[in-house]
Amino acid sequence: MCGLIAGIGRGCADHSAITAGLKAIRHRGPDEDGILKTEAGHAFLAHARLSIIGLDNGTQPISSADNTVHIVVNGEFYGYQAIRDELRAEGVVFRTDSDSEVALHLYLTRGLQGIDRLNGEFAIVILDERKQEMIAIRDRFGIKPLFYTVHEGAVYFASEVKAFAGMGLPMAWDRQAAYMEAFWVRDHERTLFRNVYSVPQGHCVIARQGEVRAYPYWDWTFPPAGELAKDTRSDQEIVAQFREVLSGAISRRLVADVPVACYLSGGVDSCAVLGIAQGLLDRPIECYTLEFDDPLYNELQVAEQQAAKSGANFHPIRVSRQDLADAYAQAVWHAETPFVNSNSTGKYLLSKAVNQAGVKVVLTGEGADEMLAGYPTFKRDALLQHPGARSEQETEQLLEALYNSNRATRAIFMQKGQHDPFVKEAMARLGWAPSFMETYCQLGRIASGIYRDDLAEAAGGINPMGDALNRLPVSTSVLGRERLNQALYLNARTHLPNYILTVLADRMEMANSVEGRVPFLDHELAEFAAHLPLHMKVNGLTEKYVLREAARDVLTDDVYARQKHAFSAPPARGADDPMMVMYKDVLASKALEEQPVFDPERARNALSMLAMIPDDQKIAFEGLLHKIVSITVMHERFSMS
Repeated sequence: MCGLIAGIGRGCADHSAITAGLKAIRHRGPDEDGILKTEAGHAFLAHARLSIIGLDNGTQPISSADNTVHIVVNGEFYGYQAIRDELRAEGVVFRTDSDSEVALHLYLTRGLQGIDRLNGEFAIVILDERKQEMIAIRDRFGIKPLFYTVHEGAVYFASEVKAFAGMGLPMAWDRQAAYMEAFWVRDHERTLFRNVYSVPQGHCVIARQGEVRAYPYWDWTFPPAGELAKDTRSDQEIVAQFREVLSGAISRRLVADVPVACYLSGGVDSCAVLGIAQGLLDRPIECYTLEFDDPLYNELQVAEQQAAKSGANFHPIRVSRQDLADAYAQAVWHAETPFVNSNSTGKYLLSKAVNQAGVKVVLTGEGADEMLAGYPTFKRDALLQHPGARSEQETEQLLEALYNSNRATRAIFMQKGQHDPFVKEAMARLGWAPSFMETYCQLGRIASGIYRDDLAEAAGGINPMGDALNRLPVSTSVLGRERLNQALYLNARTHLPNYILTVLADRMEMANSVEGRVPFLDHELAEFAAHLPLHMKVNGLTEKYVLREAARDVLTDDVYARQKHAFSAPPARGADDPMMVMYKDVLASKALEEQPVFDPERARNALSMLAMIPDDQKIAFEGLLHKIVSITVMHERFSMS
């Protein structure tokens, strides 16, 4: 993994600005820097490298033999050896051992159609001097970040927004996006920074003469409703096939010129990855688990038992409430996105400990819930929208059991909002409303009550749900599919890249120069999962049913039977809790008065209300405080206007 910056347009290649931008993202690539500028000074590519493959000769940028096409890459391409052999048979000469060079020669020989051959987590920028254009390419699910902005006629790309700030580009709030942020659903291209955009997942962006155009090259495709009923495979056949595809995804991600470790929680996702990965290696895997001091949120014992069963070396990383409070602002700066829980800070501290242990690469379990309907909102959709032969009373009993089994996070995932006007618009578009939209609308209503009075007006009456749907191919990719699959698709195109893959994945890992690899977001596995019968995803109250069965032999009995417990850090307890002290300090700061999103007095009142909230609802209400505090931190750290 690495960090990159690029620009095309008159005056964009100022050397001091480029080096300052690289310095801002040095955490992504501390091993070496590389800068290429065109002779005319109209374009540049810059790269901060974290060496994983091709340790001795993988310096970037990499150029074509005639020095007219150049590339920088952040990420990994799996199975690149076979592509390299194929290209060599066609006469292509490789000058490095890096997997990144494969992307350059695919472009030179096959154009942008070569993207289809790439499997992995990646962000690519290509400078084609022959066409005087720059091409940015983002992986299929948006695992790796890639942003762009247009300033004074020049187009700039970067792995993180802070690189633009480091280069001296102006930073300001997009207040409409800030309004949408409260509702957790934001179209993938928009960021909270005015005039800064995210290259959408599964897209390439072409910049030429100061103009930017985005083109999709891949989408997660589900079969039309009714097609799944024609599947003649037995459950046993499906389970065996899923195991084979998942094993392939994990095996590909074990390829590196440095050791690969695992992040391990008590969930079936990371436990399955560890168990299968360990079976593919002849050495014990080093695995790392966060340890919290609240039993309801601590998964240490379950994870330790899983590590023992797998034969892995277990490393608990204890994180106190004081640790969370001390690291909070730094984690927010790396995320460039508001938090709703301290789990992001926990992941930041976990990655910091892993870096200090000398580890550069880890396998993680992100993406399984989005592929296989793991969250309670998806289980609710499965129960309500696909009842089969169940009676209404039986469905209600199952919903009650679902609610009672999620004590730690039910306040987040089990909100109902069918009568919300934003939800009603989604219902008008789709014919129904996914539960995650209901939940996020209800949480958003709480947050919007603490906004400054003029923020909704500045947002122009926008409906966050409607706006997100407007920017997605609803007619071709959503309508006509099974409702559970519709929910999975919409979540994967909004919440997954905008939140999960930011604050719980790449940013918290790369903040500490650790590369996270996510087997569940292998596009071949995702395409297989899209065609699974619904009962192989949610079977009664059992989520991710096919994964449990496919990994049964490598899981402990506890993990196999355990219901989903979303990874969360415990809420603050009492006025002396270090997190409460941190909240008070931030809400007493000048930055709270200056940020343009939340009304300062209402924000402080929200803090005083926390003590009156019932314990099982605290985590949701505290999520609002996290938004207030993290936006205030962002305002100060990015010198926002």
